[in-house]
Amino acid sequence: MKIVSKLPDVGTTIFSVMSNMATDYDAINLSQGYPDFGVPTELAERLNHYTVSGYNQYPPMHGVAYLREQIARKVNDLYAVSADVNSEITITSGATEALFVAINTLVGNGDEVIVFDPAFDSYDPAIKLAGGKAIHIPLSSRNFNIDWERVRETITPRTKAIIINSPHNPTGSVISSTDLDELAELACAKDIVVISDEVYEHMVFDGRQQHTIAAHPGLRDRSFVISSFGKTYHATGWKVGYCIAAPALTEEFRKVHQFVTFTTHTPTQWAIADYMDHHPEHHKSLPAFYQAKRDQFAQALAEVGFGLVPSKGTYFQLATYDALSDLPDKEFVTLLTQKVRVAAIPVSVFYDVPPEIRLVRFCFAKENGTLIEAARRLQSHFS
Repeated sequence: MKIVSKLPDVGTTIFSVMSNMATDYDAINLSQGYPDFGVPTELAERLNHYTVSGYNQYPPMHGVAYLREQIARKVNDLYAVSADVNSEITITSGATEALFVAINTLVGNGDEVIVFDPAFDSYDPAIKLAGGKAIHIPLSSRNFNIDWERVRETITPRTKAIIINSPHNPTGSVISSTDLDELAELACAKDIVVISDEVYEHMVFDGRQQHTIAAHPGLRDRSFVISSFGKTYHATGWKVGYCIAAPALTEEFRKVHQFVTFTTHTPTQWAIADYMDHHPEHHKSLPAFYQAKRDQFAQALAEVGFGLVPSKGTYFQLATYDALSDLPDKEFVTLLTQKVRVAAIPVSVFYDVPPEIRLVRFCFAKENGTLIEAARRLQSHFS
């Protein structure tokens, strides 16, 4: 039997490749973006409580009401955004599902979606599976900012959507309010929908603010805003996310969602809602928590000889290695993993057309001891 692949150019994701290599060589895994520390103890206890208490059957398709209520409370508290619990908030099985559903809600054969490189690897395949085409625009090479004039020149009558990611994976850049004004002007003038990937919304550093699409008056009604609890609660394997969108968009979103996962793990939804209700301070403490780790690790990288600008958001740090090696980035991370026993991600894999740069991404969502040992290994090899 012959199967014609719908994604002929897609292989095993780089995150799996590097994590498997890290395991094979007993390397410290700073490649894939997950913590090596546990979820909050009380959150784990809440999950056990709801599991043994019988909260194990199908919840409503659009999510447990208690959790949707807590999301509405959070976005109102942080961003002064009012989101209707019943018609504007949908719980999904992770942000990846929400992104896939949002794209498939909008995109049909021949439609175009603008994405900004370096771009997270799930965008392009979802666009292709919907019958569309991803139009890649590189961010500026120095500060990873958006060239809005180039965006204007790239928009065509087929442009259906623009995907924004802030705080940005892999670069750690954070979009500004001025950027949102530019985006709103374009989106309204050209009748374009915005898909905003905001899974690292609670990890913004140095006193900056997260500028959510949901709070912009010109974008609120033409956007899907997507976030995730996995990053916020150190529980990436729980795969619970959500999408906020205006009622008309949400109605169409849910039509697709119900035939992708239908719903999401019930006791986890209840546990997260309970924890949010009683510990709203958790997400507010994350900027300081992760900034301390960023600063510690960034200083260590600089002492080794890496070049870097401290990440503005996320729990990733980019670093150039021109002073350390002439190897291409894929070969360099292989060297790091197999010889130094510290795994990282080559940034070229996030580009449609990779530029001539030597740049890697490290994840600093690790115990301090893990980061110290990784720095020691790097220092020992390159000194």
